[in-house]
Amino acid sequence: MTTLLFARHGQASFGKSNYDQLSPLGVRQATLLGQHYAHTQRKIEAIITGSLVRQQDSAKHFLTAYDGYDGCHGSSSLELDPTSPQIIEALNEFNHQDVFIKLDPNFANNEGIMAAVAQAPVPKVRLAELFNDAMIRWHSGAHDDDYIESWPQFNQRVQQALQQVVEYAEQQQAKTVLIFTSGGVIAAIAASLLNPDSDHISMAAYQINRSLINTGVTSIVLKGNQPRLLSLNEYSHLYYQGERLVSWQ
Repeated sequence: MTTLLFARHGQASFGKSNYDQLSPLGVRQATLLGQHYAHTQRKIEAIITGSLVRQQDSAKHFLTAYDGYDGCHGSSSLELDPTSPQIIEALNEFNHQDVFIKLDPNFANNEGIMAAVAQAPVPKVRLAELFNDAMIRWHSGAHDDDYIESWPQFNQRVQQALQQVVEYAEQQQAKTVLIFTSGGVIAAIAASLLNPDSDHISMAAYQINRSLINTGVTSIVLKGNQPRLLSLNEYSHLYYQGERLVSWQ
């Protein structure tokens, strides 16, 4: 039986000019996941990432910790080549900038965003609220023609990415594969597995995405070629050190 571990990337740089880079906390989160898997001797036989910087850097920091960890159970030494994670671009996140701008064209530049949040008691909270409004609009299906990639198009891409992951695992004969991707991708996969015949997968994915923790891991097992959801958003590698390491960005 093959297990696919879909890990959300570490905390990125929400609210910064370049979102697609890990924050110091994001680096720490990915490192802790690597240490945790090495410490518990969780054998990872293949690693896949999307092509986004925050996804690839999460894999890099995970691998550095995983390959080099020397804890109470000894060195990990788990037969993993840290130099060659497989890249599948279809695992990239949706275009969050396009989704945000389509809520309000003024959000196309920092000045417009700052004007919208400047009067709020906590600007970062207001920014998160506005982005949440943009996500609801994107998921609603009422404005699909507005977007570079609509929710149905994104979901189709993600399901194809899942099939690519399954095929790669089979090619490598890997029993446990770790995939660094993003929240929207994981949410779309989980929603489709929980509600395969539902007409409401989009909003289910929206609700799941809101709860996904940075470097939280969602486990999928393959029964034959059929994926089944085993667990969702597991992040004990963070929480044992306290809630201060838990983030959603």
